[in-house]
Amino acid sequence: MAERDTVERYLEGYARILAGACATGRRLTRDELEELRAQGERAAKAGVGLRRVVRAHLAAAQDVRTDLRGAAADHLLAAVEQAVDAFAEGHERAQRLAIRQQEAARREFIDDLLHGRSHLGRLAERAERFGLVLSHAHAVAVAQGPEPYDDGFPVTRTVEASLTARFGDRRILLTTKNGRLICVAPGDQSDVLTFFAKQAHAATDGGRVAIGRSHSGVGGVVHSYEEALNALELAERMQLEDPVLRATDLLVYPVLTRDRQAMADLVLSVLGPLRQARGGPQPLIDTLTAYFDTGCVAAEAARRLSLSVRAMTYRLDRIHQLTGADPGDPVHRYTLQTAVVGARLLDWPAQEL
Repeated sequence: MAERDTVERYLEGYARILAGACATGRRLTRDELEELRAQGERAAKAGVGLRRVVRAHLAAAQDVRTDLRGAAADHLLAAVEQAVDAFAEGHERAQRLAIRQQEAARREFIDDLLHGRSHLGRLAERAERFGLVLSHAHAVAVAQGPEPYDDGFPVTRTVEASLTARFGDRRILLTTKNGRLICVAPGDQSDVLTFFAKQAHAATDGGRVAIGRSHSGVGGVVHSYEEALNALELAERMQLEDPVLRATDLLVYPVLTRDRQAMADLVLSVLGPLRQARGGPQPLIDTLTAYFDTGCVAAEAARRLSLSVRAMTYRLDRIHQLTGADPGDPVHRYTLQTAVVGARLLDWPAQEL
């Protein structure tokens, strides 16, 4: 009975409107329709489901029908159709507004979470609404594809469905930011981010994914997110081909560039003489890059560069002649390789140092 009373609260004036319309066979007036829309909005805001109140409207219409005769009874169905449609319109309008408000609140939370702009205590409280406990450690993965992605895009929905099917109600947050897919997961659940990376790589048609390290506390998410972004930027500058990058594996690069001037001096001192080569230094730097990337196996490096082994050997000898450092000598190799990494980080020789 209590449930019926709750529903009937949103039927006030309904029987009167039906009876008035059926008495003359008219359509519902603008004011009557707006009254019904307002009832629908109130029901939606109170959390009353649309199916429940529609059933109640139909039942109430049956009660009205018992007092109607002839043409008035014949007009009842048309009046009910108008009334229920207006009520449903108001209910749906309120639902859409609620969804937009929830989306706006979620987007505001995501922005604050990834930039650390909000008061940390309030941010932690808001995070619990989205399934995160910021007092624990978290890690962040960022996926970047050939085009920007947003919430609701097919790629985003596909990855989200895969994560939900695999991990259910684990404390995982999937969102987008600046056209990239972002996954936040507990720091002790590396399998989540590994699975996300696999799904995102496939869904974005070969996009690249970077995974930050796990960090504790409210600021841990920001720290991990920034590491992932830096890894993506570094991969682009270094022309790394790996589809999945882990910040842990790239820690050496920030160390090398911490003193930019020292690295620039090393690059110019070690590789500067290559500018004397016919065609400039870039072909010989590419030769060293391929040589070091293949574990100093000349035949494999030659294959990557579409060169003969003889041409590869000639280039390595030429590098030795110009720089005085032998790529095959373990003592010289470290200096040459560090200089090559520095050249790629500093975009030399395209950029003057």
